[in-house]
Amino acid sequence: MSSASIRSAAVALGAFALVVGSVGALHFAKLRGLKHAQAATLPSAMKLAPLAQEHAGPVPPFAGLDLTRMVVSDHDATAALPQGRTAHLTIDARLQRAAVALMKRHRIPEASIVIMDADTGAILAYASHLASGPARDLAVEATAPSASVFKLVTATALVEKEGVGADTRACFPRSAGQRIVASDLVVDPLRDKWCETLGTAMGKSENAVFARLAQEKLDEPTLETAARAFGYGAPLAFDVPVQPGKLEIPQNAGDTALGFARTAAGFWNTTLSPLQAAEMSAIVARGGESIRPHVVARITSATGAVEYEAPAPESHRAITEDAARAVGAMMEHTVTEGTSYRAFHDAHRTPFVPVPVAGKTGTLTGEGAHGVEPRLYTWFTGFAPARPAHAGERRVAIAVLVVNKPRWHVKANVVAREMLREVYRDEHRAVASR
Repeated sequence: MSSASIRSAAVALGAFALVVGSVGALHFAKLRGLKHAQAATLPSAMKLAPLAQEHAGPVPPFAGLDLTRMVVSDHDATAALPQGRTAHLTIDARLQRAAVALMKRHRIPEASIVIMDADTGAILAYASHLASGPARDLAVEATAPSASVFKLVTATALVEKEGVGADTRACFPRSAGQRIVASDLVVDPLRDKWCETLGTAMGKSENAVFARLAQEKLDEPTLETAARAFGYGAPLAFDVPVQPGKLEIPQNAGDTALGFARTAAGFWNTTLSPLQAAEMSAIVARGGESIRPHVVARITSATGAVEYEAPAPESHRAITEDAARAVGAMMEHTVTEGTSYRAFHDAHRTPFVPVPVAGKTGTLTGEGAHGVEPRLYTWFTGFAPARPAHAGERRVAIAVLVVNKPRWHVKANVVAREMLREVYRDEHRAVASR
């Protein structure tokens, strides 16, 4: 076979994989008849959420690819495949080494870092860390609760259905704090004395604001549609199997209305993988377009012949451009005034990262089983630069999940800050030299 024929076949294979993955995501309901045998395509160490057990999704095209065994050299990263073949990865060797070293240095019990080129979907860093036990690919495990990252979904639904924006003002009872009780959903001018924009509410992760707005203005189908647009409930098309994020939304009526509001604010009922979290931020960064993430750039045979090259990225509309613009503006408040202000600024209010960052944090404590310590889940997902990138400037989406014990050393937003500093290290030096 000629090299041109090989290249054509490889492109066709990549396009087929993209179509299969897209069909799985768009027509999840039609997958209900799939057999449990499909679940065998997922890593054996993966604890599947209820949705994933029956709906493991189509098999990605690179059977035998194990990203926990990638080999990182000074300039590139590879992974072995059966029959002596080699997968050459899109990984940035410098960022990959920095991610691995950062998680070890902070003595994190369990963590994952995913950095994606927001324009192409190419994975630049893909690292998992476990302080003990066998290696696992945590980047594709959707066992962690979404926590307040789910507010991105709720905000998108509110923008698309109600036309709200980052400057829309909302009032709520300050007594609500981080908890949500039934009385917090009742409009009461005597209690609702704290008013702020949705941008500030997103930045500070005000649960009462999103819980009440969802309960007042959204219903289960609307919230579910927004969640599925971001990839919840269906396998994300990728080069290795990805566990679907759990999606269980109570009805916004009667005895379950409070559960609906709590879900919209990020309390349980949904789970998320770091890879999906990165893609969520990338969708917002791209103006609402979704691109299939990929980590395999090409595959060579045992003789060095190129058998596959990743096709040019193709995109499809996931959320409206207006929603992406509004949600992206809300996400900037997380860093400029919200839950990650201190993580991203020094004592003199100088940003650690030399480009503007949009992000969303999430924090939730999982109750431990009998004799098992509770686990503190912290998230940071976002993108940089938050403004349109300059010519030649790299635009990335990032997701960091850190799972700590009750006594912890670092949260996800600090890890994300350090990785973004590494991404924009050259820009930082240029600014410092001026």
